[in-house]
Amino acid sequence: MTVLVGCIVALGMVVIVPLGLRLLDDDERRLSPVGQVWPYAGAAGALSLLLERGAWFTVALAGCYAAVTAWLAVLAVLRLARRRSLAPVEVAALTAMVSPAVAASSLVAERGGWELLGFGMTVHALTVAHFHYAGFAAALVAGLATVVSGRRHAGVAALTVPAGIALVFAGYFTGDDVELAGAVILTAGMWLLAWTLWRDIAPTRDRVTRALFGVSAAVLVLTMLLALSWAAGHVWAAVPHLSLSWMAATHGVANALGFALCGLLAWRRVQRAPSHR
Repeated sequence: MTVLVGCIVALGMVVIVPLGLRLLDDDERRLSPVGQVWPYAGAAGALSLLLERGAWFTVALAGCYAAVTAWLAVLAVLRLARRRSLAPVEVAALTAMVSPAVAASSLVAERGGWELLGFGMTVHALTVAHFHYAGFAAALVAGLATVVSGRRHAGVAALTVPAGIALVFAGYFTGDDVELAGAVILTAGMWLLAWTLWRDIAPTRDRVTRALFGVSAAVLVLTMLLALSWAAGHVWAAVPHLSLSWMAATHGVANALGFALCGLLAWRRVQRAPSHR
């Protein structure tokens, strides 16, 4: 795992997920214990990135993080059984709750130096990053936007973002064509989400919150173009696309800081100011 990708992943484990857990609908108060433990688990996962790949202590630290993500995934299954709903907001929330466990499985494999399911270390590292940001952050924000906006296009985004994530993941196993189809659907969902944030959510907020939502929405427009060119370039050689290193430095960093961090901070401000909803 490169230093840059490691920093992006560490931000996801230590900041993005615990911040996002505070925003999830938790009427039954089942997520609170996970949220309390997560900072320690995230720190363990981040520390594993600094240690030698293949060492038992490195794998143990990654395993601690994976255990807490599995706990969250179990809560997602229980939530589905309890609510028995596949409404767009629920699909988005369930996707957000399960995604860290997918990321953590790849983290354990990458830190252990194991080619899980035949994938190399690069694919594992990218899967860890992808499922913290596209999987967790984007799905969570899509669900939040659906609740606040109430518009039909917001609900469509809350379904297409998880669908796109699933297809991109399936493309790892089936081929570049499927991954491209997933990238197209995910991009459509992300752009719908950006439009919802810009048009429906941001205008009624205070200046700082509007600015955070504006940055989050604008970043999605640009970074998803890069994602489309990347996926298309692996199907058609004539399509120009960035190298993996430049994708991490542009698409990865911008999504981590501009979309996920700014977006979740904006939603946190909305949460703390219920009179503005």
